[in-house]
Amino acid sequence: MEEFRRSYSRLCRESGAEPQEAVLQQLHQLPRGRLDLATQSLTVETCRALGKLLPREMLCTELVLSDCMLSEEGATLLLRGLCANTVLRFLDLKGNNLRAAGAEALGKLLQQNKSIQSLTLEWNSLGTWDDAFATFCGGLAANGALQQLDLRNNQISHKGAEELALALKGNTTLQQLEQAMGHSQDRLTTFQENQARTHVLSKEVQHLREEKSKQFLDLLETIDKQREEMAKSSRASAARVGQLQEALNERHSIINALKAKLQMTEAALALSEQKAQDLGELLATAEQEQLSLSQRQAKELKLEQQEAAERESKLLRDLSAANEKNLLLQNQVEELERKVRCQQEQLFQTRQELTSTSAELKMRAIQAEERLDMEKRRCRQSLEDSESLRIKEVEHMTRHLEESERAMQERVQRLEAARLSLEEELGRVKAAALSERGQAEEELIKAKNQAHLEERQRLAHLEDKLRLLAQARDEAQGACLQQRQAVAEAQTRASQLGLQVESLRRRLEELQQELSLKDQERVAEVSRVRVELQEQNGRLQAELAAQEALREKAAALERQLKVMASDHREALLDRESENASLREKLRLREAEIARIRDEEAQRASFLQNAVLAYVQGSPVRTLSPPK
Repeated sequence: MEEFRRSYSRLCRESGAEPQEAVLQQLHQLPRGRLDLATQSLTVETCRALGKLLPREMLCTELVLSDCMLSEEGATLLLRGLCANTVLRFLDLKGNNLRAAGAEALGKLLQQNKSIQSLTLEWNSLGTWDDAFATFCGGLAANGALQQLDLRNNQISHKGAEELALALKGNTTLQQLEQAMGHSQDRLTTFQENQARTHVLSKEVQHLREEKSKQFLDLLETIDKQREEMAKSSRASAARVGQLQEALNERHSIINALKAKLQMTEAALALSEQKAQDLGELLATAEQEQLSLSQRQAKELKLEQQEAAERESKLLRDLSAANEKNLLLQNQVEELERKVRCQQEQLFQTRQELTSTSAELKMRAIQAEERLDMEKRRCRQSLEDSESLRIKEVEHMTRHLEESERAMQERVQRLEAARLSLEEELGRVKAAALSERGQAEEELIKAKNQAHLEERQRLAHLEDKLRLLAQARDEAQGACLQQRQAVAEAQTRASQLGLQVESLRRRLEELQQELSLKDQERVAEVSRVRVELQEQNGRLQAELAAQEALREKAAALERQLKVMASDHREALLDRESENASLREKLRLREAEIARIRDEEAQRASFLQNAVLAYVQGSPVRTLSPPK
């Protein structure tokens, strides 16, 4: 096996593919003379390499390839390599879904290989294509070494059964199949007597199936109703949360606009501080010039004291003119003070407006929180109602299942009574009928077991559906919790923004106090400040216009959101219609499966009739029993 393993690795690398690790492990661990690759998913490259190695392998007498998911190409390569093998005795190809190409390759293998004695082909699809199955039957007729053949569950049609019967007439070495045919004559005699009994039992089982199908459809309807109610509640909660999110977004936009206003006012205050500093420097330079001028005037006064008499009259006239100018300047100063007071009143009004807007924001935030609490309570109440409804439906289902179980037990008791009466009648017949009664009892037990098995399968299916519903409910609760967390995060963000607005308001008040102090110190530059305030008013008006534009954009976005919500509702309706169509397709598929089962039963009966015809028409041969 080690040499086989190395050769397999080499051939895979030569073909440009890596060898499968699972196959290498199986080759390393397998005993001598047996190659077991069952349940290993074999690729086409692996099948090509095995097809090249198996003709030269002289030690492998058993090859197990069951449930390997072989493709048509891979199966053809493997079987082509086995045609030249002379030591292989046992070949297992169970559960590989072999179709037309596989059936043709098996026919060629049976024609050319003279060493295979046991061939297992259970759970494939060899009988799907009549021409390919005819090729297989031709190879079976020409084979002279095969002793055991397993063709169960291969979808063999009526024509395929005829071809198989013709092939069996030409084959003289099959032992396992012919030995099974030897019991067919005895079963034929019992089949005719038990046919009437099985007909009655089949009617009873069909009636049970119809009742169970009705109960299952009722259960599906209740489950669909619960799903629709849960979907409606989730859509309503999603719409409410979306409305709350829109309100919070609007509040955030208002807060952002206020932040922008505060930033602009801070920039304007910084500019005014810079201008005030420039004015201070100008005032210092003016004071220095005035000092130097006073010194020069003192010198001139000392020089002009001698001419005081002459200039006294002139100085008096200058003094009167200076008094007049001083009065004019005082009037101008009073007018400027009045203007400053007006500006201070305007600033006070803006402060009041800011406080009123902040109070309004707080009130809206409180209202949003109250609405959110109300929506939470409504969601919680809806979840509790849906949970109670689900519990009631489960209790109703369990009651129905118990009633159906009691009805089935009563029917089984009636069948048992009928069986006892039949046994009493059969006890009065000859001893040869004892074996027939035993076979009838076995078939009855099989029918009971089949009915119980189907009932358990249906119960398991219903439990799976209930588990899926519970998972869907848990997912909905998780989504609700996520939405609650998102709302809580939004509330924390809103509180943080409120704190930021409070800090900015305090900063604004401090800056306004500093501005008032600086305005009192710099009365001479009130005119310039007034011009700057006018510019700021113009900017505020521009900001108001921008806010109006933003409001219009917000309204447009709300309209878009409404359109998107309507589109989402239409998409959900389309999805529900798709679900309904899928349910209809599932129902049609189940009907198709039932039809296929009936066809399989017909094919099995036809195959049995063909084998019986072959047994009755062929001469009796004495064969040794299989080992």
